[in-house]
Amino acid sequence: MPTYSYECTQCANRFDVVQAFTDDALTTCERCSGRLRKLFNAVGVVFKGTGFYRTDSRESGKKSKSQTNGSSTSESTKSSGSSGSSGSSESKASGSTEKSTSSTTAAAAV
Repeated sequence: MPTYSYECTQCANRFDVVQAFTDDALTTCERCSGRLRKLFNAVGVVFKGTGFYRTDSRESGKKSKSQTNGSSTSESTKSSGSSGSSGSSESKASGSTEKSTSSTTAAAAV
């Protein structure tokens, strides 16, 4: 049952009353028999169930990030491909270094 706050317009008496929705609103003050008015207070809200947590809406965020990353990856591939012979010579040099390292490791293991 909700709690309602009332204030007397004559003596400024404030009080809270627990009333059902079907109960009539109070109209007279118990102290001075003055007229009462209903006050409006802030309400505490508790969200329960699904749909209220930030991870519930993250699926669409992940898709847009992957699409963004995909386009930037293709752009970097295009720029490295346009560099020409310098890129291919670097890959050949790193390939020969790996072979010599692996042969040295194999010789040390025997």
